[in-house]
Amino acid sequence: MSLADPTSDTTPFFSDDSEAEGSEEPGAGPSHHREVEEPASGVSSMRSVFTVIVLCFINLLNYMDRFTVAGVLPDIEQYFGINDGKSGLLQTVFICSYMFLAPVFGYLGDRYNRKVIMSVGIGFWSVVTLASSYMPREYFWLLLLTRGLVGVGEASYSTIAPTIIADLYVKERRTQMLSVFYFAIPVGSGLGYIVGSKVDDMAGDWHWALRVTPALGLVAVVLLLFVVKEPKRGAIEARPEHTLQRTSWLGDMKALCRNPSFVLSTFGFTAVAFVTGSLALWAPAFLFRAAVFTGERPPCVKGPCDTSDSLYFGIITVVSGILGVASGAEVSRRLRLRTPKADPLVCALGLLLSAPFLYLAIVFAQASPTATYVFIFLGETFLSMNWAIVADILLYVVVPTRRATAEAFQIVLSHLLGDAGSPYLIGLVSSIPGFTPLLLQ
Repeated sequence: MSLADPTSDTTPFFSDDSEAEGSEEPGAGPSHHREVEEPASGVSSMRSVFTVIVLCFINLLNYMDRFTVAGVLPDIEQYFGINDGKSGLLQTVFICSYMFLAPVFGYLGDRYNRKVIMSVGIGFWSVVTLASSYMPREYFWLLLLTRGLVGVGEASYSTIAPTIIADLYVKERRTQMLSVFYFAIPVGSGLGYIVGSKVDDMAGDWHWALRVTPALGLVAVVLLLFVVKEPKRGAIEARPEHTLQRTSWLGDMKALCRNPSFVLSTFGFTAVAFVTGSLALWAPAFLFRAAVFTGERPPCVKGPCDTSDSLYFGIITVVSGILGVASGAEVSRRLRLRTPKADPLVCALGLLLSAPFLYLAIVFAQASPTATYVFIFLGETFLSMNWAIVADILLYVVVPTRRATAEAFQIVLSHLLGDAGSPYLIGLVSSIPGFTPLLLQ
């Protein structure tokens, strides 16, 4: 079949990796009057902007909650009397839950009302997150359980939200909006460290750090219900949903696996997930133990522990994330004028440049804390160049009726081989007696 056939199930992707979207929205030209009355997506331009703002706010909350635990990890270890191997499970359990539930919500998101699915998921996430802050010290397994259940809410949102943006915008405008949306990953992650450490300091109790995002999560549900409007799938790309042939979940998966652009970008993103997962959980603890090892700080024997490293790391994550996402999108935009392979080239360049700086951060941890922070900043900046670009690649090589499934598949693979195991692996290695003295002090 030809690429011009929008109902083709055998050619849902485009071999030249171009966006293959209409050069203008449906309704342009002879029916311009209809376009003025109602955009093809069914959502006004103003409401589309507010929709992206709400989705960004929720994405920011998701990542704030995910890394608040990392910001108070020394206190959690001291409170429950656990070692690095067990504390690493906090992130691993969450990621596993998130990873295995993503395909479920991807399937639902391609077939049912996305706004309703996200609202229910975020409401559930808020309740479970609040419950996790009331676990007694004898029941660490309950904390693990609640952190696992948090993955239910996040899976319901992360697989679906980018597809809504894709149905509101096309081409460069879509890339810009996705960049704004993915700013929330580094900014939210950094705020998780900052809010967690500061609330812990002010309250003198790490439990209160886990009670900030649930309240904001309920606000997010209200905004989602009353501000966000469900757009028509694919209509803005001159490929309205009713002209696209729906296939079974198995058919969707077969088609995705036959798309080399999607598969290779997913494997590349898996490498990013492996690094960021372990870095996000363990960097503040590593920096704190480096200071203890050099005698700059006393060890944490009784809580609350010193959380200044979490604060500094959070600030670095916010700034480097903003610079990385913005520079990645801009470099890719300029490079597209010279080569259609701009997006994967920028992603590859970011990964290659981040590796030596992250290695130097480990090497200089004992000798110079300042140099360590500088190298972490540079490494995170180059890593962050991938976030918006990888998401954009997925959206322009996958047809609208498969995008949530594709998002879910990418989440499963990147987490299964990436950050589902890396935090636990690093914690397990650091718990081996005599393996790394720096991490044992």
